[in-house]
Amino acid sequence: MRTIIVIKEAAATVHLRMTLTDILQTTYPLPGTSLAKILALAEYIELPKGTRLFRDDQVAQHIYVLQHGLARAYAQRADREVTFWFSDEGAVIVSIRSYTEQAVSYEIIELLEDSGLFRLNMHALRQLYQTDVHLANWGRAMVERVWLQTEQQLIARQFRTAAERYADLLLQSPHLLQRVPLGHIASYLGITQVTLSRVRAQLKKGQAT
Repeated sequence: MRTIIVIKEAAATVHLRMTLTDILQTTYPLPGTSLAKILALAEYIELPKGTRLFRDDQVAQHIYVLQHGLARAYAQRADREVTFWFSDEGAVIVSIRSYTEQAVSYEIIELLEDSGLFRLNMHALRQLYQTDVHLANWGRAMVERVWLQTEQQLIARQFRTAAERYADLLLQSPHLLQRVPLGHIASYLGITQVTLSRVRAQLKKGQAT
């Protein structure tokens, strides 16, 4: 059985909310009164590796802010998994379809590491949007970021080779190669693990010459 731990100690909550403040303000700067509303809504939880935050057969009810840990979004096909993205510390994790349409998620989002997250109820968040324009703007900015990330990944998958995509990953997020199984990396690049091994070998050979 999965265990959810809610941190209730005052000192721990203050420290964690300071971290959440930094993450929220990076997405969209909020005035103090608006920030206090969303902080009051947030619940800190710790979840183990393998926990599915979102499923492709359910309507998501929450969004998450990842304080520490790692997550992966993917879809299951008959013979394989297709990985869309990885998110680590500071990421806002959301099922866009559930968030915008209140419909079943397209993807599965699971934790690749034991993680600490802030959980926010979508319904309660929408109620805040209706009464606070700053929070409504925060929600808009958050969705725009997710859509931009999705567009960039789609374009890269269509117009860049596997070797180019791997080189980009190595340049932009080298730490992921130490934290993500190679099978998931290969799925993200749209290639087999055997092909990934060849790409890595060719890249190392090119760096050595």
